[in-house]
Amino acid sequence: MPVEVTWWGHATCTVEDSRTRVLTDPLFARRLAHLRRRRGAVPPAEARHADVALVSHLHADHLHVPSLARLAPGTRLLVPRGAQRAVPGLRRLTHLGVSEVAPGDVTTVGGLVVRAVPARHDGRRLPVGPHRSPALGYVLEGEARTYFAGDTGLFDEMAKEVGPVDVALLPVGGWGPYLGEGHLDAARAAEALARLGASSAVPVHYGTYWPIGMDAVRPHEFHAPGHEFERQAARHAPGASVHRLGHGERVRLEAAR
Repeated sequence: MPVEVTWWGHATCTVEDSRTRVLTDPLFARRLAHLRRRRGAVPPAEARHADVALVSHLHADHLHVPSLARLAPGTRLLVPRGAQRAVPGLRRLTHLGVSEVAPGDVTTVGGLVVRAVPARHDGRRLPVGPHRSPALGYVLEGEARTYFAGDTGLFDEMAKEVGPVDVALLPVGGWGPYLGEGHLDAARAAEALARLGASSAVPVHYGTYWPIGMDAVRPHEFHAPGHEFERQAARHAPGASVHRLGHGERVRLEAAR
């Protein structure tokens, strides 16, 4: 049974494996603070249905309480340790089964084992907040091993901490003209792909949101990262297949093992 990946835009994906449906960093907004959705429709109602939703870190474009509130009752929700204290709105989501996790924690959901892994990223609830919640990635182990990176920079232990995977959902851009520390651009994402040895990759976290009034500021940073990741992956990880999806598009992937 292959794994199926649907990209809804930004870091929001649905991964279906072993008859279990996983939703990553749900964001169902046309506008978020100073950002507006420039490409792709807001995900349809079907995107809100999952067995488990994963939140990688506390930034509002990854932990968006109004979007989480729209998830179906009974959905399990995994968030970084300390999130409920840092984001009080999470406590109102009584229709969800919320669990806090840290790197190394393992959760079984349906036919999947979900393992939280480290990420190198500022995990605070911005613009202010103490460093109390780790930024995470997740590895889904079922028919395939699928890595959702969240937001992360490269780090020396990446291959060891994440482990060999079949499919990598990798951020390749951002929501503004410049990327700060703790992010992957297209070239660094291709290097991560090579380190992880994944046979398939889906670029995410680009080409969706952009600051209002800045459409003409470095527009290539909005449009180009997906294509550039394809080019860089061919150089750094020539054995991997890159699936550059449009918003709402789905791909079926077979595990290499």
